[in-house]
Amino acid sequence: MPPPEAPPPPESPSASLDRAAVARHFARAAALAADAEPAREVREELLSRIGFFGIDPKVVLDLGAGTGQAAAALRRRFRRAHVVALDLSPAMLAIAARRARWPRRFTRVAGDACALPLRQGSCDLVVANLALPWCVDPDRALAEMRRVLTPRGLLLFSTLGTATLRELRESWATVDRSPHVHDFIDMHDLGSALARAGFAEPVLDLEQYTRHFDTLRALASQLKHAGAGNAHAARARGLTGRKRIAAVTQAYERWRREGLLPATFEVVYAAAFAGEPRARATAGEFVVPLERLLSR
Repeated sequence: MPPPEAPPPPESPSASLDRAAVARHFARAAALAADAEPAREVREELLSRIGFFGIDPKVVLDLGAGTGQAAAALRRRFRRAHVVALDLSPAMLAIAARRARWPRRFTRVAGDACALPLRQGSCDLVVANLALPWCVDPDRALAEMRRVLTPRGLLLFSTLGTATLRELRESWATVDRSPHVHDFIDMHDLGSALARAGFAEPVLDLEQYTRHFDTLRALASQLKHAGAGNAHAARARGLTGRKRIAAVTQAYERWRREGLLPATFEVVYAAAFAGEPRARATAGEFVVPLERLLSR
């Protein structure tokens, strides 16, 4: 029986992202070979959840692979699987190549999550660690993940919730009305998005992580090194003046506890199965045959 019709999508917060700015930020992070917290901790938690499902995939897609940490871990876990590391940033994938040597070889593909260059039904497992927040169109990205999965394939992902960087958001709000922090997707809206994409049996849960910094500059530096700079399409262009930097720094001071400034990262973990296959009707689709990806 087909799933009930999902409600129409709300306006996606990530639809306001500047795709070119996202690519620039992650290219800069690649130059720094970043693997900043909390991404590492979230990745390890996400990968640990694979054991709950008892799967033995033949083809695994690491979506938003960055510099290849998750792809290498997936290759170690599934020794007989073909692992594909896909990322928007060729610079990130160039660093991932260092982790793709024998016996942990994995394929590296540069591509957009909203237009995956993979054949329909070619993957048994899709893992996406903190990739969805940087997708310009999350609904389309989820639909693409559904398309490339086998009929009972598994999607496992983490993303950032609405409380992420709330201290920074509220501090900037006292200074001006320009967006300085991304609008992240609510967990309940994510559940609806999974249903719209055709996924079955979705399970979502929420965890909060708090990091502490000596200064606001130290927080900004970590975000920059992680490729998580402000890429909002409506962000103010040009340099931020010293007065506004001083004002937001002062506003953030009200959060200081025991000598440190907190930064909240709200993480949504989600798992869902592809469900029954649906008719393929994607115009203008760019397809790379699986045989080509598996060639050595």
